[in-house]
Amino acid sequence: MGTSLKKIHYLTIAAVTLFLSACTSIGPQTIPRDRFDYNTAISDSWKAQTLLNIVKIRYADMPLFVEVASIVSGYTLESSVNFSGIHVGSGNSVAGNELFSLGTTGKFSDRPTITYKPITGQNFNKSFMTPIPPRAILFLMQSGWAVDLVFPLTINSINGLKSAMAGGVNQRTGDDDYYRVVTLLRDIQKSGVVGMRLLKKEKGQESTFMFFHDKNISNEIKLKLKELNTLLGIKIGTRSIKVSYGSVAENPQEMAMLTQSLLQIMITLATQIDVPEQHVKEGRTVLSRPMIDAQGHDRRLVNIKHSVEKPENAFTTVKYRDHWFWIDDRDFKSKRTFAFLMIIFSLTETGGKEGLPLVTIPAG
Repeated sequence: MGTSLKKIHYLTIAAVTLFLSACTSIGPQTIPRDRFDYNTAISDSWKAQTLLNIVKIRYADMPLFVEVASIVSGYTLESSVNFSGIHVGSGNSVAGNELFSLGTTGKFSDRPTITYKPITGQNFNKSFMTPIPPRAILFLMQSGWAVDLVFPLTINSINGLKSAMAGGVNQRTGDDDYYRVVTLLRDIQKSGVVGMRLLKKEKGQESTFMFFHDKNISNEIKLKLKELNTLLGIKIGTRSIKVSYGSVAENPQEMAMLTQSLLQIMITLATQIDVPEQHVKEGRTVLSRPMIDAQGHDRRLVNIKHSVEKPENAFTTVKYRDHWFWIDDRDFKSKRTFAFLMIIFSLTETGGKEGLPLVTIPAG
């Protein structure tokens, strides 16, 4: 073997080794793409599905939720190396001319398998029909979610004081005292003097309490606590209030919350959709009662718009009955309400492994 042939031979071996070693494992390279791409895709589809079902409820259509149960994304990589050489003799050369060729080919494929599971039967009843426990609402309040968002969206009444309802058989403008309670609780929440605790009884049952600190409280907050207790019919000076599910408190040291289920919350939001007037005239849907109080405050929780053309600057959008329904990305209040609804979805999950989106990616 000539010197030039040996050099080419060694270079070929080195090139093939580097090529094959670079292709032995593609797993680490797929993590940044798969992790964030699947995250974005699932999140966007979840928002669109929720918006679609809210719109369908407005049109008396059946809502249906489909979970992404699992994602199996299988990668395959096929590679090959071709090496050939010929010796060409020449009348003017003893050794002749040595000609070589080197070629590599590769094939990469991604075949994801996605499993969907509709939420029906017992799971639907547990996730969507069961009222949210007052304890969960207080946990959200404790974690920093504003009372003026959490309460109007999840609580129908507090100690008999009722929130506004834009549709259904319970249409009402709401009690002014209900919203005054919400305002007072929000001011008290911002002061940092309110908290919650769980107390266990002998048989393992837990009771939920909302408590208020009695030290380092400003006179302004003391007056608001007194007004709050008066509106709720709670004994003045009570610092620890038992919170329970119901419409009427059993004693003057209890706060009874009549909470909504997730389906009720969606119905509430559905009644606030801006629908085409033609659809109302044709009987496809009904007209909602305006949610403007005596002071001119808009008590709507979300502003879902409609348009014939696909909108720009949409936070989430879905097409239904030849119209686009959407939430403006510049409408922070509506986005906050929608994001909170997603949190409630998580709170009402049935739990267990079957409720988790499982992503399995063989990438060896």
